[in-house]
Amino acid sequence: MLPLLVAALFALPLDDATRQLTHDIYKQLIEINTTESSGNMTTAAEAMAKRLIDAGFAKSDVVILAPEPRHGNLVARLRGSGKRKPLLLLAHIDVVEAKREDWSTDPFTLVEKDGYYYARGSQDDKAMAAIWIATLIRLKREGYVPDRDLIVALTSDEETGDYNGVSWLLAQHRDLIDAAAALNEGGGGAMHGEKYLYNGVGASEKVYVTFRLEVKNAGGHSSLPREPNAIYQLSDALVRLHAYQFPVKLNEITRAYFARMAAFEEPAVAADMRALADHDDAAAAARLSRNFVFNARMRTTCVATRLDAGHADNALPQTARATVNCRVLPGDDPDGVREQLVKAIGDPSVEITWIDKAKPSIASPLDPAIMKPIEQVTTEFWPGVVVVPLMATGASDGLYLRNAGIPTYGVSGMFSEIGESRAHGKDERVGVKQFYEAAQFLYALVKKLSS
Repeated sequence: MLPLLVAALFALPLDDATRQLTHDIYKQLIEINTTESSGNMTTAAEAMAKRLIDAGFAKSDVVILAPEPRHGNLVARLRGSGKRKPLLLLAHIDVVEAKREDWSTDPFTLVEKDGYYYARGSQDDKAMAAIWIATLIRLKREGYVPDRDLIVALTSDEETGDYNGVSWLLAQHRDLIDAAAALNEGGGGAMHGEKYLYNGVGASEKVYVTFRLEVKNAGGHSSLPREPNAIYQLSDALVRLHAYQFPVKLNEITRAYFARMAAFEEPAVAADMRALADHDDAAAAARLSRNFVFNARMRTTCVATRLDAGHADNALPQTARATVNCRVLPGDDPDGVREQLVKAIGDPSVEITWIDKAKPSIASPLDPAIMKPIEQVTTEFWPGVVVVPLMATGASDGLYLRNAGIPTYGVSGMFSEIGESRAHGKDERVGVKQFYEAAQFLYALVKKLSS
């Protein structure tokens, strides 16, 4: 009966002191500006380091490493018995830009309103950063000795910038963050109203690739229109690109996603999801593709994002360019994606060149040693809520860890309304109740994974 009792204790709400500690760390992080343009990530890293040292951590176990003065990274370690290789707890502390005039509240002040915390970074990713620091302090105060070292890394430049913290740490200080596995952003729970539906775990992500489409002409006077016209040629190419669909390809993670998501959809959609997951039903895939969210999880996608053409109002265009951003399925060859674009456009006068070369991202296996504890803790906290593996259509620092041989799982236990995400946007927010539930969930999960 003891394990059940421990599980029940884990699932209890935070006590007042722990709630206040978590709140104070969260508020402090939020209110330190860590944007690329005017912020300072080192200031945030130093503030968190001070909290850990004040809590009794040895200075040798709390280090700040920076490739450039404003771009500091914090790496802290709670030492364990060493029976197993360490577990890495990752979060980034930089945030995207936010203008006060665009927001209903000051984006760099933590504001509680209508059951939500509003602020830039409240969701992405200072919630997780604050929770990891609070968790380490809690475990230290308890005298907890895990069976493996627990490493917290709060890193810079995940959103923008030239000093990506995870990439730099792997290259310069791999020994400090080397781990058997990592927990990171990229997952989260979905709810509808008050009902919790599923707890998502990010185990893979698409590869980010950008191409330039370019057409060049001799140009001339606009009073004498003639063919070819670079703008029309580029427009025709983009129309053909718009009509093209890459083939449907499921992997271990997306197949599990569609199989489990069927439980939350109306009967016709659920039947299509099951048919797709079970036997790659082409008709079901075609119907599901009409939903842009499902479509992005089934295939590589390429979309035009920018246009630039011409040089004068009264001149024929000499050059027309478009930027095309692709999100490539893990395992697909980016060179093969370019070849498919060339074939789909079918016009040799349209030059297709790389803007951003691909950084391949292998998927993390759905390892029972990780997934089973996540499922167990999820059930302890929210009976009836299922765990759904996710493939992110965006990108995170998990890319660098996975490529370095450290399987990475996006998991937060932080629930939000299904279909809503304000990260990077106006009035970014997190539910107050859901934030503190996530703090307790991640604390319990870390203990489950280290004992």
